[in-house]
Amino acid sequence: MIIKFTFLSISKQIPSRVIKKSFLSSCTSNYYNLLKKPDTDHESQTTTGFDSKVQTLRKNLCPSSLIHVLDSTHDLASAVRIFKWAAIQKQFNHTVDTYYWMILKLGLAGNVNEMEGFCINMVKDKCLGVEQAFVSLIREFVMHCRVNEAVRVFKQMSLGGFKGSVDLCNVLLGALVKNKHDLKDVLYVYKEMVKSGVLPTVDTLNYLLEVLFDSGNVESVLDQFRRMAKKGCKPNSRTFEIVITGLIENNRVDDSVLIFHEMFGLGCKPELSFHNFVIPHFCKLNNIEDIIRLFKMSRDSNFVLDSLVYEELIGCLCSNNRLDDANMILEEMMEDGITPAVDVFVDLVRGFCEVGKFDEALNVLEEKADDMVSPFNALLEGYCKADKIFKAKSLLDSLSERGLADRNSWNVLITWVCENVGIHKANELLAKMIISSKPPDSATYSALIIGNCKLGNYESAVELFHQVPTKSLVLDSLPYSIVMRVLFQSKILRGLFIVFSRLLVEGYSIDVEEYCTLIQSTIAENRIRDCALFFNLMIGEGLLPDSETMRVLLSYLASHSKLHTILIAVDKLMNRNEILNSSMCNLLINGFWKEGCETEARRILDFMLEKGWVPDSTTHQRDWETLEKMPLAPRDLIGQDFHWVCLVICLMASTAQQERSAPKGKENPHTLIGYSHIVANASLFKVGQKCGCCADAHTEVAKRSTKSYIYLGIECLIKLLMQQLRNEALIHLGTQICREDPSPTKHDDIFNPRLCVY
Repeated sequence: MIIKFTFLSISKQIPSRVIKKSFLSSCTSNYYNLLKKPDTDHESQTTTGFDSKVQTLRKNLCPSSLIHVLDSTHDLASAVRIFKWAAIQKQFNHTVDTYYWMILKLGLAGNVNEMEGFCINMVKDKCLGVEQAFVSLIREFVMHCRVNEAVRVFKQMSLGGFKGSVDLCNVLLGALVKNKHDLKDVLYVYKEMVKSGVLPTVDTLNYLLEVLFDSGNVESVLDQFRRMAKKGCKPNSRTFEIVITGLIENNRVDDSVLIFHEMFGLGCKPELSFHNFVIPHFCKLNNIEDIIRLFKMSRDSNFVLDSLVYEELIGCLCSNNRLDDANMILEEMMEDGITPAVDVFVDLVRGFCEVGKFDEALNVLEEKADDMVSPFNALLEGYCKADKIFKAKSLLDSLSERGLADRNSWNVLITWVCENVGIHKANELLAKMIISSKPPDSATYSALIIGNCKLGNYESAVELFHQVPTKSLVLDSLPYSIVMRVLFQSKILRGLFIVFSRLLVEGYSIDVEEYCTLIQSTIAENRIRDCALFFNLMIGEGLLPDSETMRVLLSYLASHSKLHTILIAVDKLMNRNEILNSSMCNLLINGFWKEGCETEARRILDFMLEKGWVPDSTTHQRDWETLEKMPLAPRDLIGQDFHWVCLVICLMASTAQQERSAPKGKENPHTLIGYSHIVANASLFKVGQKCGCCADAHTEVAKRSTKSYIYLGIECLIKLLMQQLRNEALIHLGTQICREDPSPTKHDDIFNPRLCVY
């Protein structure tokens, strides 16, 4: 039996698959009206409208009249009330038509929960044509970019025992992928297809591959790609486009090339979209041979590539010195009626200049771009770089006569003359430039300033620099850097700070070289506060000074007991773990201790020990004095930070060599045995306290000979490091022991068994 749908039969009122603007606006606006707190007047109007429409329907209640009333009801809540009122009338049953309109109205308004409820009721009422209604609703929602609503309707369709066709599923999958929905939504639709026995098409699998790439599941993509044949699908051009570009974007270049060659092995002919997507990706990889192959295939298929693809292609060929191929493609591009962008000619000219083919570059411009100034400026730059100044001068004169020369044309030649000939010749060019109605701009002044600096005319450079604001011009950052360096070298420090202030006013960021210049200048001016300020700003911006500036800065601040002003910056340097070295750490430790910042000094010491650096003699002496001030009772020592035990073992290792090499009678008073007493007492007590391996630490120490204190301390420290999982410290300890006494037999019973267990 053929079912005739009312919503199709009344197409004169509402065209098929097109919803009237008034209907759409009423659906959307009514949904948002529901979110507002209703006032009394609104409720009164709604009630009055509801009553009047119900009275109208009482006279003639049928599906078509109900649909007409629902369409004209702008308030969504009223429409739902009217629909429910009709449902309880004795001589009326809702049809698939009325459900369709109510579900559509709710979905377009975004009321998905109530929409789902009506979908469930439509299935329960066993209306004729439910499956077709679901199909139409899904298509309508997709068409109006209501993909979430379409998925919810699809879910109710599946729960109701209806299966969508592969075409319907592909429409929904395509919308999900296009709108970048979550992977779970796509997988849900795909799994429902599989459960319903609906066989996928190549389009289905293409959507699946695309969303898997978007979610980062590259291996799953390759697995699905390899299994396409088992699902009865043969990869098409779009498949290879998705897989190849996706692999390149995920840094799987080798796999992308293999699949590219596999495409030709399968006899798949790429479509235009494949060329437009893949060629730019291959250009980024400099895959020249495959690029040429693809381009020839596009010509054989009479495809006309996008202009941007031509630009990418020609630029890539020029950068790889395939200039003849680039020129050939340029000609074919113009034959296709595509006007090349200026940058295409610029790339080609620069490519010819790089290999010294200046005549070819000039011929290309005269034949194809005789009215474009930027490519001619690129040729001017090429002449200047190759020191072909007479040809550059001749070309500039020609461009000036034709009215093509712009400021950049003059600036190219002025810059070269400033740097290579002299400022007098540059001034002659500047005069001609002004006569030709091309007043100098910021680039001109930059060239003159830089040229004067390189020729040693510092006063002229600074004078020009100060003229720039009067011309309402703004320089780039390079002249600022050069002038600051010149002023510093000339020891005109007050002028340097003025330039720096202008640099900040213009909004430029300060680079490493400029910061280093400022720091050295403030040190020379004995401006302690400014010196620390610039250093803190520099580190705060993530920049690191060079090692010489860092050394001078630390020495300067330490000599004035102002290291505490850069505490935060030093902490950041320790975290970055890049520039600090052993000598800097020693300076910081002694400086912080001198300034009363003992906690910070200990942190630097910990940093040194973790890096495997041994403190110098000055730091040794300060550490030993601190230890001597501490009570040597084990409990008091253990109460300190654990870094003291590590410090002592490093002092043991570093002084052992001094003790052995000292002349008789002049031994270092801080002997290895003295250190070992502290380590043995401290570490034995801690080990005994932690694991009960020694009931009485002092008794155990007393039983040992003086010489055995060394090994006792080492043995106990190894246990302590193993308990605290201090991997780096344990390895460093072993290295120090073997370095100071390489005899393996002395350490086998202490070190090796424990390392094996570790």
